Amino acid sequence: MAETEQATSVPAWKRRSGAFQGVAAAVLLALGAWQGLAALSTTSAQNRLRTVMTWPSLLEGRTTGAVNYVLAHLLPADGMLRAAGGVLRWGIFDSGGPQLRVGCDDWLYLTEELRPWPAAEANMATRAAAIGRIASRLAQRDIAVVVAVVPDKARRHAEHLCGAPRSAQAIARYDAFLTALRPQPVTVVPLLAAMQRQDPAFWRTDTHWNQPGAAAAADAIAAAVGAVTPALPLTRGEQFATISADTETNGPGDLLRLMSLDQMPDWIASWARPKPDRQMVESTSAVGGGAAAGGGGGLLDETPAPEVVLLGSSYSLNANFHGRLQQALESTVVNYGQAGGAFSGAAAAYFDSEAFRDTPPKLVIWEMPERALVQPISDMDRKLFALFD
Repeated sequence: MAETEQATSVPAWKRRSGAFQGVAAAVLLALGAWQGLAALSTTSAQNRLRTVMTWPSLLEGRTTGAVNYVLAHLLPADGMLRAAGGVLRWGIFDSGGPQLRVGCDDWLYLTEELRPWPAAEANMATRAAAIGRIASRLAQRDIAVVVAVVPDKARRHAEHLCGAPRSAQAIARYDAFLTALRPQPVTVVPLLAAMQRQDPAFWRTDTHWNQPGAAAAADAIAAAVGAVTPALPLTRGEQFATISADTETNGPGDLLRLMSLDQMPDWIASWARPKPDRQMVESTSAVGGGAAAGGGGGLLDETPAPEVVLLGSSYSLNANFHGRLQQALESTVVNYGQAGGAFSGAAAAYFDSEAFRDTPPKLVIWEMPERALVQPISDMDRKLFALFD
């Protein structure tokens, strides 16, 4: 009797609350199961799991690791959840997450441009000495080297940082590296002055130069090549033309991708993220036919022996820099630029290739981003150094 009285004395709202919590838990479990099954059924997941669906793989933990990867990266709701987190960070806390710093007027900057790095001076000195050693060895084969140092976006457009912290090391390193290069037997093109003549010279929502900035850099490099041309028997004289697309589109926006805010419906994007850059996409091609200037020029392409090759980072692959460089030089340039190549990625791959051994160029243009010069010496750096030891 006492138990019946106690049960009937529980308020109705508590009984309903308990029932609601049970239903909510069941719904969440069902949603989680659906997300997991949907992720595991994707083509990417099946390709990853196919190689580890064996008893030895299960015993070694590789099967579990593959399943964990799928559940961590391929959930259907993953993009939506990441976007929601990006909206909260930017809209409420004015933050771009650990990899980004938010300036004013929708300007975004990579944290690695702003932070100090350990042993920065030693790393710069090591790289400057390596450049000199490589240039000396190439000069013995009558190959000239022009080094183009791309300034940080935060250096060219410091006016939009608006309080985003920038270390003293980051402020000083551009001039410090140019000073370290002075005694080296190499032609150096500091691109900051050329890019200061364009405003803006970088995208607001991307780490790279925009099309006017890339064109200014190409012109500056061509002028420097002209200064060494009397001792450099380049053919030149090829004609290239640049055209713009008829319609305007969003710019590349790699920093929006880092914020997980690149894929959003227009009605949300208008207020929930920085405004995308806009562009009329340019393309450059040889006049009267021939190889298109926008082509990559990979290591396996069947091309005539090049007079000029471009080694560089993702800057060499963006904003039609390659095309503008060919137009400014009046010469075909084979582009070995490498996304994520930093200081040495493209150089290590090219100087260790059959293309270099069998058909060496007359001129190497080596583009390198400022922020890569102070970072720790990598295995790729060591591979490059070893090629010229």
